[in-house]
Amino acid sequence: MTGVTGPMGVDRVMALRAQILEKNSALSRANASAAATPAAAPSFGDTMASALKDVNAGQVQANQLSESYERGETVDIAKVMLARQQASVGFEATLQVRNKLLSAYKDIMSMPV
Repeated sequence: MTGVTGPMGVDRVMALRAQILEKNSALSRANASAAATPAAAPSFGDTMASALKDVNAGQVQANQLSESYERGETVDIAKVMLARQQASVGFEATLQVRNKLLSAYKDIMSMPV
């Protein structure tokens, strides 16, 4: 098999790679501009709230795509599975951040005064 056909053919993988690289460079530019203007930096709470909203939006989108597929609407199964994986990874990352925050809180609270 040449790998050019199918939902995960070489062309599709290369297109996904290009999208990832493009988003990475956009994030790098955004981080560079944010570092240049530290006075406009959002608070930690704002950053966490934004991240939680993004994770929630990913889960909602994955659920909507799954429901559409289950109803028999024309939805690509690869798109459904990708959305579900993205939602899962986002949730797992959020869970790890929560665990680290709780661990740091416990460490701070157990420090002698």
